Amino acid sequence: MKSFNVPVHYRSPLVSAIKLKRKADDKMKRDYTPTILQLGSLQIILARHFGFCYGVENAIEIAFRAVAENPGKRIFLLSEMIHNPGVNADLKAFGIKFIMDTGGHMLMDWSELKSDDVVIIPAFGTTLELEQKLRDTGIDPTHYETTCPFVEKVWNRAGKIGDDGYTVVVHGKPKHEETRATFSHSKAHTPTVVVKDMDQAQLLGEYITGALPYESFYENFQGQYSEGFDPARHLQRIGVVNQTTMLASETQAIADYLKQLIITHYQTPPESSGERFADTRDTLCYATNDNQSAVQGMLAREADMALVIGGYNSSNTSHLVELCEQKLPTYFITDEHCLAAAGEIRHFDLHSHSEKVTAGYLPAHRPLRVMITSGASCPDALVERVIERLAVITGNEQAATVIKEEWEV
Repeated sequence: MKSFNVPVHYRSPLVSAIKLKRKADDKMKRDYTPTILQLGSLQIILARHFGFCYGVENAIEIAFRAVAENPGKRIFLLSEMIHNPGVNADLKAFGIKFIMDTGGHMLMDWSELKSDDVVIIPAFGTTLELEQKLRDTGIDPTHYETTCPFVEKVWNRAGKIGDDGYTVVVHGKPKHEETRATFSHSKAHTPTVVVKDMDQAQLLGEYITGALPYESFYENFQGQYSEGFDPARHLQRIGVVNQTTMLASETQAIADYLKQLIITHYQTPPESSGERFADTRDTLCYATNDNQSAVQGMLAREADMALVIGGYNSSNTSHLVELCEQKLPTYFITDEHCLAAAGEIRHFDLHSHSEKVTAGYLPAHRPLRVMITSGASCPDALVERVIERLAVITGNEQAATVIKEEWEV
């Protein structure tokens, strides 16, 4: 796979050494067991796969290249390039300004843009409507486009099954940038509806079977269907695609559920299921799959707690948190500064959607076993700094230095 030129301060000598060793020992990536780092009385259980994915490294390289190639020009990002506060802060420090926030709310007026400005499309991609707005301003939106190739793969797949006469069901968070972009590209080809979870998929099933009056569809899926969507006609042949950062198991469960429902309702023989339901298994992102599978492999071991590192608005990271929370106390943090020496941790609560501070999060017994992973937009350097911080807090700083020296040889 291509290697990218990203700032060296995002790299970690320790994590790079670990990843290179694991890759050499497991070229086919079939071993999801974690890496164990014994730091004195602190045991770190590090997930097999985590951190920057292909799409994120590609986006970072393009964004910094845009800065280097355009001295003196105004450079804008359509929205956050990736969901990592540190990386976005670095881009701002280089003078890059943001046109809108992650929710699509404007941070400036479109009229402020000029034809000689540089606008970078984020890794999540963007809508066809916003691309056209940029073109109308005289800006080429594709010149510094960082859209992840795996996101574009979903768009292409949605377009293909749409052209084949299927309605597209997008499994994704309706307000997420990537979902908005996929929805826009899909509805250009075919009727499209977004479902955020299994509950909404089951609700959609009620319209497939006619159990609910079609008129109520427009209220229950407000803002999540394409113009002119007719549930009586457009739910007879469907295909499910994935916002690439959703839980792979949930997307598969939704697809399996809707497939079986539509086959049963229309009494379609299993060998003819493709007449009603398109095969779209190839829309799941490899990095999402790898990171989630690695967490499952990590959770097969025993531990006292888990730390998941990433931006609080990162979809793929939040799903890693959900997986860990099923087994043990889990804390969603942005960086090492969330770990206070006074025995407090600042972390994000997915259930209340708010940041909180928890005291006494570290068990008193030793040895202490901590699982660690991170999202696809988290630099490896952050993971190393969290490990170092834990070592200091638990009195294992010297042991951490020895481990680093052993791995970095």
